Amino acid sequence: MAISSSSSSAHSLSPQIHNQFVWRSSSFASPLQIHGFSFRPINSKSKYPLRVLAMRPPSKATVVTGQTWSTSVLDSKTPVLVEFYASWCGPCQMVHCVIDEIAAEYAGKVNCYVLNADKDPQITEEYDIKAVPIVVLFKNGEKCESVVGTMPKEFYVAAIERVLSSSS
Repeated sequence: MAISSSSSSAHSLSPQIHNQFVWRSSSFASPLQIHGFSFRPINSKSKYPLRVLAMRPPSKATVVTGQTWSTSVLDSKTPVLVEFYASWCGPCQMVHCVIDEIAAEYAGKVNCYVLNADKDPQITEEYDIKAVPIVVLFKNGEKCESVVGTMPKEFYVAAIERVLSSSS
């Protein structure tokens, strides 16, 4: 069996898995999420009535909001990395992947967070964030480094290393 994708190629699934998705998708009006895959019905007449929308494992970076900003970022004794993003932003999705890797590699040394700039405009205004994605590093509650745009992982790592090696 196969699942129709937005391109002309199809991805194979065993009949048991395919039937499980078809059965489950019929009871959900919105996209179905299973183990990081997002599915939605395309139409009932299709031989393969599901389309894979996204495949993304759970984030290793924690969501921070305006309500948790002070305790998570400003009061942290550990350096903090915050990715400002928007849900509609394609480049932000690429940065998410890099930040997830960094969160795993620097666990215990740097706290990694993501903040939806559209949902918390007061924070973006306070830190003069004009565009996303932007990654901002804080140490002792103070903004000390930022990386604007989608950059290779080395740019983010270099900024983190500068923050970790600084004496302030």
